[in-house]
Formats: sequence, C-alpha cells, structure tokens
Amino acid sequence: MNAVGHRSVHGAVPFGSRALTPATWDECVFNEMSAVLFASLRRSDQRRKGVDYLRGLLGAQGRRSIRNMAAMLGGSATEQSLHHFVCNSGWDWMTVRGALARHLAEQAPPLAYVVRPTVIPKAGENSVGVDRSYVSERGQLVNAQQATGVWFASEEMSAPVNWRLHLSAAWLDDRTRRRQACIPDDVGAPAPGGAAVEAAVEAVRGWGLARRPVVLDARHLDLAAAVGRFRAAGVPFLARIGGSLHLEATDPGLRGRRPEARSAAQIMASARGQVRPVPLPASGLDGACGLNLAALVRVRPSQAARRLAGPGELTLLGVGEGRGQWPMELWLTDATQARAHTLVRLTKLTRRVEHDFRETADRLGIRDFTGRSYGGWHRHMTLASAAHAVSVLGTDRAHGTATGAEIHAAAS
Repeated sequence: MNAVGHRSVHGAVPFGSRALTPATWDECVFNEMSAVLFASLRRSDQRRKGVDYLRGLLGAQGRRSIRNMAAMLGGSATEQSLHHFVCNSGWDWMTVRGALARHLAEQAPPLAYVVRPTVIPKAGENSVGVDRSYVSERGQLVNAQQATGVWFASEEMSAPVNWRLHLSAAWLDDRTRRRQACIPDDVGAPAPGGAAVEAAVEAVRGWGLARRPVVLDARHLDLAAAVGRFRAAGVPFLARIGGSLHLEATDPGLRGRRPEARSAAQIMASARGQVRPVPLPASGLDGACGLNLAALVRVRPSQAARRLAGPGELTLLGVGEGRGQWPMELWLTDATQARAHTLVRLTKLTRRVEHDFRETADRLGIRDFTGRSYGGWHRHMTLASAAHAVSVLGTDRAHGTATGAEIHAAAS
C-alpha cells in the first residue's frame, strides 16, 4: 500500500527552490522503520507520537513545519503534542540514530560514509546556532545554521544517519544564549580536524558499523589533524584536497625526483605518464556510462604535517574527464592498495548524496525545523533522516558490490 503527500509552493526557501513532487512511501517499510526507531522509547504514547511525526514528515502539504504536519494528522491538539515530543521530551536522539544506521546497514549496505555540509538559511537570529558568516561552498555571507551530515551511500541510494550543528564562540561562550537554547554543558568546540571528522568517527565507531571509507571534501579543513584523527580511530578515508596542499612523493614511478615537499598539483602534473582511462558503470542517476582518467601516486605528509597526520604512506588520486583540465579533482586516501577505478567510483558517491539531498531529504523537511532549542533541532534532524530513509528504501533497495569489499580489504 502506498501513501502519498504533496508539497506546495509554500515549501520554498531562499537560495533555490525545492521539488514539488509528492512524497511516496511503502507502508510496510514505514511500519518496519517505526518499530526499529522507537523501540528505545519506553512509553507507548511517545512511540505513537514518533510514528505521527514520521508520517507527518512524509505526507504533509508544503513545508514540513509542525503546524503543517499537525493539520494533516489532527489539528491543534496534535500540533501541541508533536511540538512537545520534539522540543521538550527527553528521548535520546543518538540512540534512535544508531537504530536507524544499523537498520539501514542491514537493508541497504553502504559502500562508504559520505560527509556533506548543509546550510540552513534563517531569517532571524534566535534559532540555535544561527550566525551570519561566510560559507565557502556558497562563496558569500549567509545568515544560517551550518550543519554536517554523515550519509550512508551506495551507487543506488544514500541516506543521512548522523548530524553535527556548528556552534560558534558567539553561542558557546554566551551563557544566556546557551541557557535559552538548552545547549548541554558538555557541548563545546570540535576537536582539531573539525565537526566533519567527529560526526563520521562518532557514527562508525559508536554504532559498530562496518569498516568503510569516509568520503569527504577536506579542502577547507585542517587536513593534517583530520588524517591523524581518522588514523587514530582506525577509520579509512578518501578526502578531496586542494592543489596547493604540500606532500612528498614517494612513488617509484616518479624516478629522478627526490622526496621533497611539493604541491599536490605539481606532483600530479609530473605523473601524466601514469594517467589511465577508468571506465565507469552505468550511473544510477542518469543511466549513462562514463569514462574518467585517473592516476595514482604514492605520497606521504610533508614533514611539517607528520606530527599530526602520522608518517605512513598515502595515495594521491588525480581524476579528469576526456580532454579537459588535468587533474579536475585531487583526492587523498589511506587505502593504498585500492585500484584507481574503485577509488574513482567512490568519489562519485558525493553526486549521489547531492542528488538525494535535493530530491528527497530537502523535500521531506531536513531544513524545515523552526524551533529554537538544541535538542529540538537534533530530534527533528533524526526524524527527517528516518523519513528520507523510508522514502528511498521504498523504491529500489541498494545492495553492496565488489567496490565496498575491495576498499574494505584495502583499508584493513
């Protein structure tokens, strides 16, 4: 049995419109997800409210505000009930996220965990975490919440499972704002390496997930600290880097060159003779086959970065397309035994996540929470992630492939 909800034009937000197509889900998938998600909630009335909130996210008209969800479910009394369930009750969102992640791992095993930054524009300044700050992905000042999501990803589907909300010093150091937003005392600034690394390590290690690489854009991170944190946690990574990052090439294929620190772009330019075509399978997004160019070079962190990143070898991956610029992208990984086509396919999972954020997560309310509390934000994001999972699991269920096995073996 399918249930369908329609999104109205009132769901639009600044910085681009969102899809208005109706949400569709499989009721069996919904019931199965509800049972798994809310098993940790002791009271039956809380479990019932959780089911209502999840159904509201999937089926409400327009923006997924509590008011719109309540209008679909039962009116003003339901609105008050849903508001209390998300903003004022004490259920542990991390326990529910862990249940979501383990359920997804069984139903749709991921090839990688993709880290994606999420900007949530806001008109006012009272929602928790809101700041007017420069967002590198947009290249402009934005009044917004900034968050980091960790997504399960395969070539067929992706779904978010963990979130971190960025809190600036203006929030962390202001006792009044902390109290008004109910920010817990133990919430502070992220460790070196950033919230992206913390969110990924927290999910992989904290929930006992399968060892898969974390794929992330690290061009604006402290990369040495991030690499050191991933290595200390035993979590493999594949990080996009900028061409100016200094590394030392140790690859025997680059003969006649001393292992001196050079930019990643210079190292890859000197490896043109190692560039090979990488045929890609039909994409789950457009059904078309592709052909990339790729080269692998053995490197190690520059001497200045080894204190944080560690001394071990890494692989620098260059990726290009046809006769275009070489390289178009540069990536760094500790999966030194992985083949080029395996790594290139993993980099493409970022496109799957972008597609699924735009077509599913955003439409189902991932940026629609209007409350002001820290706990309310996290509970809403948890339930919106679950609604996304219900939607994508109800279409084509993803299955693990040899790519995941290869990267797992290479990184072990």
